[in-house]
Amino acid sequence: MNYHKLKSFSHHLQVSFTRLNNICRSWYKLYAPNSLKHRRNTDQIKLSDSSILAMLIWQAELGIESQRRFCRFFVGLSHSRFNRRARQLLPLIYLIRHTLNQEVDLSGKILIIDSFPVPVCQPVRNYRVKIFHDIADIGYKATKKVYYYGFKVHAIVSDDGYLLDYAVTKASVHDAKETVELMNNAHPTNHYLLGDEGYLGKDLAAKLKHMGYVLWTPYRKNMQGAKKHNNHQLMAVRRTIESDFALLSYYNAENNRARSLAGFQERLEVAVLAYNMAYCLERFN
Repeated sequence: MNYHKLKSFSHHLQVSFTRLNNICRSWYKLYAPNSLKHRRNTDQIKLSDSSILAMLIWQAELGIESQRRFCRFFVGLSHSRFNRRARQLLPLIYLIRHTLNQEVDLSGKILIIDSFPVPVCQPVRNYRVKIFHDIADIGYKATKKVYYYGFKVHAIVSDDGYLLDYAVTKASVHDAKETVELMNNAHPTNHYLLGDEGYLGKDLAAKLKHMGYVLWTPYRKNMQGAKKHNNHQLMAVRRTIESDFALLSYYNAENNRARSLAGFQERLEVAVLAYNMAYCLERFN
């Protein structure tokens, strides 16, 4: 993990809850649909929707994995009620994240693509776990050389750390298989894309070239022409995504304790929003 980058990002997100609540209140006024603002009994709620959103981001910033524990000490609502209110905000969180994408200028940046695992249980329970049985499976975590049960998140990140878009698949899905669809959904204006050895292949490079993107991946050491092809500067730029994923892990993107698909998506969206919010606070205050 890049400790200095983590410290820098955390410093800019460790604002007072009052300021965080003000930011979320502004977002709520700008982007919340009328169906959410004017639903029944909104005049009787103890906490506003914007405060719930601020608390979700605050939980991610504090690195508290257990939402039950967070509710007990900070929220003042029961865990079930807080969880239900949080899931109602999922479309709003999604909209805010995509609006930030349009406001952040990434022109001239190099994009990096990679994936990280999201296990939903300990490896010892891989073949006994029952949750997500129809949408998750077993994959391999190369960094720790273990098999895990869960999902894989494929992400596109700029070379200075902004997460542009992501997609979630089963853990066993190969990195290269999701690349074209992810680029189609994100449709970035940047034309240069860096990937690791998992994205090697003429077919993928040809598909991306047809879409207007140039994919660069390092050759494996035993491949012909590896020494000439492997540009150490590009390899160093590509490795910055590993620091970005470490920061996302700090915001609980990898340690997702949700037991429903809606809860899983909500916590992942909050982690990405908190991460991108830290990026914006660091650069634009």
